[in-house]
Formats: sequence, structure tokens, C-alpha cells
Amino acid sequence: MPGAPEKFDTAMATWQEWQDAPWGRLRYAIAEANLVRHLDGLGDGPLRVLDLAGGDGGDAMRLAARGHHVTIVDYAPAMLAAAAARAAAGGLTQLIDCVQADVSALPADLSAGQFDVVLCHNLLQYVDDVPATLARALTPLRPGGLFSMMAINRHSAALNIAVREMDPVAALAALDTDQSRTQMFDTALTLHTAEEIIPLLHSLGCQDVQHYGIRSFCDYITDDARKHDPSFYADLERLELATTALPPYMHTARLFQLTARKRDS
Repeated sequence: MPGAPEKFDTAMATWQEWQDAPWGRLRYAIAEANLVRHLDGLGDGPLRVLDLAGGDGGDAMRLAARGHHVTIVDYAPAMLAAAAARAAAGGLTQLIDCVQADVSALPADLSAGQFDVVLCHNLLQYVDDVPATLARALTPLRPGGLFSMMAINRHSAALNIAVREMDPVAALAALDTDQSRTQMFDTALTLHTAEEIIPLLHSLGCQDVQHYGIRSFCDYITDDARKHDPSFYADLERLELATTALPPYMHTARLFQLTARKRDS
């Protein structure tokens, strides 16, 4: 994991503003819709969900609102404090647990393979050893359980630069690198593609891997102000939902999400 937790703590206000913006709302709405497709059949009652590097609970709150019990793991104290406050404000305290830990060193009680769902959203771009991180993320998941991972799509980098910055030289350079940087957290990023991660998931005992794109259109519409209009946003969300699993759009979406089942032993 990069840097110290304080780096993420100090960006809290900016992060929360991003979540409330149309592009942030789309990220969580589309991810939730993709998850819901696969929750049936995992259990008769509330599911046990582990949200790794779950931050202030953007994904967790949506699943808890559906009645599931979610354990958020993050190593930034301010993120977890914000998650606890969100849970309290939403009347979800009984369904949300917050654990301060690094994903690379999970407490033993979380690694026992008892969770029905494990989320690993927007973590891989911060780690050096992707196979090892995925293996650790899958350990707490029971056989037959649902795994969901999300990362920034390297295929989108050059397109994003060309459209939003109108800089073809920088876009051309982006074709030859997997490195980027987040201004929000002032941290280096390594970008990945679904085509790279899917074979890794298979090698780690996953099956039924499904590929989704998140924000297939939003990031390439340069009029950000219009996205705040409720009617326009509603139309945009419907478009994003309609294309999240539709080629070729999922291949150039800003983010990719993969869901998979952990193979029975």
C-alpha cells in the first residue's frame, strides 16, 4: 500500500466532494447494479460482505441498506471514522463493522474464509504485487462466494487525455506506459486492464468471471456542468447501465469491474 494513512486522511474533504459529484455517484450506482446481478443464490438471509480498502463506505452503505452485514477494512483512520458516521446517520450501525488494518496483513478472524462476498475495489492500482494481493483478497471468501474487483482501466488513459486535455502528444505517450498519478491523494498509480486480470483470477481458483465497464461515456463528455442537471444525469445513468456489460463500451470505460465465483474446493 502507498504512503502513510495520513495522506488519505488529509484528502477526505476532496474525496467526499468527488463521491457526491455525478461521476462519483455513477461509479457507485453502476458497481452496485453489477453486484446485485450476482447476489441471488449466495444465501437465504443477509450476506456477510468484506469490503477491502473500503474507505468511508461508499460501497458498504449501499449493501448494508439492502440488509447485508458489511465489514469495512481500511488502514486510514479518518476514512473509517467517516464510514462509522455514515452508518450512524443512515441507521446502519448494526450492519457495519470497521476494522483498521492493511489488506496485506488481515486479522486472522477475517481470513478464515467465512464471507459470502468480498469487494476489492480501487486497490490494485496502489499495490506492487497484484497476484499476491488478489490471493490475499480471495482468502476470506468462502467457496462459491462472490468476488468483485475494480480498477482504473489502462485502455481509457490515452482516450481520456486526448478528449479531456486535447493533448495528442500526451495521449500517444500514455499508450506506452502503465504509470499514472492521482492528484487527489498525490500518489503514483499502476494501471491495469481486464484482459490482464481475468487470467490471474482463473489461476487463483475463480470461475464465471464477468467483465463490466464503469463510466463508459461520462468521462468523455466534456461538459461537466451539465452532468449536475438531474434530468441529464438520469439519462446518463440509464445509458451507463445499458452499456456496462456491452462491448465495445466496457473495454474503453474509465474503470473496469470483474465479478467471479470462488471455485468450490
